[in-house]
Amino acid sequence: MGMCLAVVLASGCSGGGEGGGLPARFADVDAERLVAGEPGQWLSHGRTYDEQRFSPLTQIDTENVAQLGLAWYADFDTRRGQESTPIVVDGVIYVSTAWSKVHAYDARSGKRLWAYDPQISGDWGVNACCDVVNRGVAVWNGKVYLGALDGRLIALDAATGEVVWEAQTTDDSRRYTITGAPRVAKGKVFIGQAGSEFYGRGYISAWDAEDGSELWRWYIVPGNPADGFENEQMEMAAKTWGGEWWKTGGGGSPWDGITYDPVTDLVYVGTGNGAPWPAEIRSPGNTENLFLASIVALRADTGEYVWHYQMTPHESWDYDATQQITVAELKIDGRQRRVVMQANKNGHFYVLDAASGELLSSRNFVPVNWNLGIDEQGRPRINPAARYDVTGKGFIVMPSAGGAHSWHPMSYSPLTGLVYIPAMHSNFPMVATHEDDNPMGQKLSISFMRGFELYEQPGAERRLSEGLLLAWDPVAEREVWRVSMGENGRGGGTLATAGGLVFQGNSSEQAFVAYRADTGERLWSFPAQTGIVAGAVSYEVDGEQYVAVVAGARNRGNYYAPNYSRLLVFKLGGTAELPPPVEVPEPVLDPPPAFGSEADIARGAQVYDRLCSTCHGTNAQSLGMFPDLRYSAALRSSEAFKAIVLDGALTANGMVGFKEAIGVEEAEAIRAWLVARAHHALEHPAPGLPGAPQPRTQASH
Repeated sequence: MGMCLAVVLASGCSGGGEGGGLPARFADVDAERLVAGEPGQWLSHGRTYDEQRFSPLTQIDTENVAQLGLAWYADFDTRRGQESTPIVVDGVIYVSTAWSKVHAYDARSGKRLWAYDPQISGDWGVNACCDVVNRGVAVWNGKVYLGALDGRLIALDAATGEVVWEAQTTDDSRRYTITGAPRVAKGKVFIGQAGSEFYGRGYISAWDAEDGSELWRWYIVPGNPADGFENEQMEMAAKTWGGEWWKTGGGGSPWDGITYDPVTDLVYVGTGNGAPWPAEIRSPGNTENLFLASIVALRADTGEYVWHYQMTPHESWDYDATQQITVAELKIDGRQRRVVMQANKNGHFYVLDAASGELLSSRNFVPVNWNLGIDEQGRPRINPAARYDVTGKGFIVMPSAGGAHSWHPMSYSPLTGLVYIPAMHSNFPMVATHEDDNPMGQKLSISFMRGFELYEQPGAERRLSEGLLLAWDPVAEREVWRVSMGENGRGGGTLATAGGLVFQGNSSEQAFVAYRADTGERLWSFPAQTGIVAGAVSYEVDGEQYVAVVAGARNRGNYYAPNYSRLLVFKLGGTAELPPPVEVPEPVLDPPPAFGSEADIARGAQVYDRLCSTCHGTNAQSLGMFPDLRYSAALRSSEAFKAIVLDGALTANGMVGFKEAIGVEEAEAIRAWLVARAHHALEHPAPGLPGAPQPRTQASH
């Protein structure tokens, strides 16, 4: 169930406001409007069906962008991560936030029209691998469509925020989540889900936009052969799997990239990683594992398979292919080709024929070491040393599990012919370990703690994590320019405009920045007071061009400080100002006296690595998205610690109790180890605050 707050009368409303006010019919969007790609609107996740994230508006350009100012802002009621792309239709902005909430605003003034809260239970947050984020909504025929964290697909009345229908797209007895934005075409809503890390079997499904009935479903990986196969592709795919893979689900969840192309009438789906991560553990003896880490093309009306291309066979490095899939017309070898493009997590930029899936090019855009090149059949030649699941040895893989490019939107400018990629130059240590019967944590079969010990070995590669903005020529297969965010820096999604600009958030500086699209020259920036990882949009109302972006991210720092989750909207000559940042005292590292035997502390380290490290950080060094437990006051009380860790005293915040997985002795061992880590931080202070959190790359699903 959900809750709607209607702030102003909206249904059938046509009066009031500047320049004609609110529309007579909200979200009046159909196929004709989506295909036409009206310049002043942002009607779909990537503005148009092709997902180019290119605005043809020119009022804001390289000559006057320095005059850009804040027009208005709207605060959100959550300080969790914000990854949403706004939708803008006829002067109304629809935007989702963490915990799958939705807001509608007047795009001129920022006045909130309504708000909707699907009332996600706090304990469902443990099923989200990488925060309770949401990347956006879709609109069609007077309705706003939301994929909720608990697996529901919800249709809201665009005028009031009231629920029109809702459907449970997942088995709610399993640990599936939805964080990606739905896509709508031909009266159908397309949605995937996350859950590979929890032994899920991924699929994409299509739902009737008017009544919420399921129209078709296509699984990414095969199920138990004894139950029969849903189609020929699943029977074929089963031949690329070994062992009893179905017992762990197989993975492949399509948690983000979905693109519909009206020219080919195909839906392109980016598929997820395997479950668990090491291929030889999940599928012994046969590890190609279709259709993991692939782009799959399906017929929009029926879900019938047309073609696929697998980017990462033997996937063992969390290299989803769920990144944005962009459709474009490119001239390649003297021939005009309609293509799909993807800057993949594995570090390669792929160009495929949109109709056939033929590989036209694959070139790495950052350094990689998991493969030794692409063979004549267009398949990667896997580096034998990278198969840590086979060798039994650890391997520091490049790029990291966080990816050379993850969900953060890229943009393509048909004017410059360049793709603007929020990229990462990074590595990550992989050490395989067999899972136990842990019913709560993610099922990765990876030891983070043992992995990070690889960095300490003599002659080991140093830890890399550099954020980049890359301008990439997809025809020439080369980098044209780059901007570095520095070590541990992060760049957000990009927006390209016909004004010759590229907009991007720079989380290292907590700034929103505009660059020249042809050279990368920095022209303007705005102090956002927080990180920005979401992609920006541009729209026009009453002859004025606006740029809007969702802010609110933290990749390091004090968890208890506000992350200033907001919608920021800019225009030329804007004069609004953000309130000054709140002064927040730095946390004090003041642990109780150390306790516990060496065996207790070692046991605590093992259990923490298994259950807690994904959120709270390897070696208890948090990114800031979740609390750094070395600073927790609960360390001073065994009872307080058990109330949180075992009994779920903070469930409403997403911190569930783990008494299904561990007992009192193990909880006390974790506390002893955390106290030991806190004392270690006092004795060996990092730069800045003693024991300050150190960054660690995390994927986002």
